[in-house]
Amino acid sequence: MQMADLAKLAGVSASTVSRALSGSSLINAQTRERIQTLARQFNYTVNSTATDLRSGVKRTIAVVVPYEQASRQSFADPFLHGMIGSLADALTERGYEMLLSRIDADRLDSAAALIHGGRAAGLILIGQWRHHDQLNAMAAQGLPLVVWGARLPRQKYCVVGGDNLRGGRLVAEHLLALGRRQMIFLGDCGLPEVAQRYRGFAAVLRAAGIELAPQQRAAVPFLAEVGRQAMLALIDAHPALDAVFASSDLLAMAAIGALRERGRKVPTQVAVVGYDDVELAAHFSPPISTVSQPIHAAGAALVESLLALLGGHALPPSARLETRLIVRASSQPASPL
Repeated sequence: MQMADLAKLAGVSASTVSRALSGSSLINAQTRERIQTLARQFNYTVNSTATDLRSGVKRTIAVVVPYEQASRQSFADPFLHGMIGSLADALTERGYEMLLSRIDADRLDSAAALIHGGRAAGLILIGQWRHHDQLNAMAAQGLPLVVWGARLPRQKYCVVGGDNLRGGRLVAEHLLALGRRQMIFLGDCGLPEVAQRYRGFAAVLRAAGIELAPQQRAAVPFLAEVGRQAMLALIDAHPALDAVFASSDLLAMAAIGALRERGRKVPTQVAVVGYDDVELAAHFSPPISTVSQPIHAAGAALVESLLALLGGHALPPSARLETRLIVRASSQPASPL
């Protein structure tokens, strides 16, 4: 049923129907109730997209999840699940709809078409990937966008993220305190957030007289099977390893699986620490020690920054959210009774 059909049934104009369904006080209560009753009877709902186009007010925000052609990080990644859910909640609370989109990470600038084509009022990108320059160019064009990621030099766009350097330092301090010395790092340092996590980790180790060789690192994407295969190779090449720092909880789970395949006990022989503190991390076997990023608070912070831009305010300052280490059984052996 179209609005014109509903107007004929009610014996009024289409504009009267529109006002009545929006609750306008310009329509008397009796007419408004009659139109709303007909709408319910015939399951008529307002096309919010068309309403936005007519009014000139867009109530849709595009949430863009970039992917790399070579790896195709899955939507099944628990970090993405948590972040998308957090954004959906924050947008709904503020009366906005979410348009979820995937784009090639090599063409981050193609996300601008969502605004130019009138499909969205603004953009929230999950991750900078390897194209900080493209994001700067988009911001220079005046496009309203906010990015979940890392603070980088000469940044022209607003970014919300955790303190990745601190996160890496916390992991190194924890593992050193446990007496671990033969460590492995899993993560692609071509990604800004991962690079900062590694820098913080390596700096603390270096201060303790430990230098990670290139052979003690694996540049793996956030894919469980790729992480598992890389970890199996690292175990075979470094039989004396006693600790793993994985740049995501998904990779930590893959590392634990690989260690089990090789008969290595976690945490007594090898301690494992992840990153993000996704919900599944606390329920894995063993529960995973991890660096917590406040994913639920992240959605609200990203949305607030973007709405400030859409409201005509100056570029909001980048926000750095709390980062803390949560120690669980994957790195801390249980105390004897």
